[in-house]
Amino acid sequence: MERTRDPLPTLQCPRNRPLWWRGLMVWAGIMLYGRTPLHVFERGTVTGVRYRDEILEPYVRLFRGAVGPEFILMDDNARPHRALLVDEFLESEDIRRMDWPARSPDLNPIDHVWDALGRAIATRNPLLRTIQEMKTALLNEWDQLPQEMINCLISSMKSRCKACKRGPYPLLTHFFVYSATAVS
Repeated sequence: MERTRDPLPTLQCPRNRPLWWRGLMVWAGIMLYGRTPLHVFERGTVTGVRYRDEILEPYVRLFRGAVGPEFILMDDNARPHRALLVDEFLESEDIRRMDWPARSPDLNPIDHVWDALGRAIATRNPLLRTIQEMKTALLNEWDQLPQEMINCLISSMKSRCKACKRGPYPLLTHFFVYSATAVS
């Protein structure tokens, strides 16, 4: 629910969210010096089959071929990513997957890219009112995100993983300070 200001500044009144809040799923891949186009899933739930057919086959397979045997897929532990048919596909294509600890989104560089994208969308004026407006805005803002920010996030992986092994607080403090300043 969104909040609107009441005549008294300390009170908040709920109102309905725009239609696009009801659901719009996107996917993208990032790498040093590049990124995939932003993929917008058209309606429905993202299943293992959709993930394989709409993401792995057209995007991941292509980039794995371009990068070569050093390519490592970094995804999260979302259910569609862990479906048996996805595992079988990755194995058949000789695509290695990075082992990933549960509940660790702050280690995944793309989560910070999603944050930057969300902040860019939130600053748009006028407000977006339809799913199509949201889709168009996401595609435009995705193309405007600075590649330098993505490169820094990826390049910092080694140091962030080392910091994580030492304990969670130094990593989070350092990274959130960086994240807040990198995209301004």
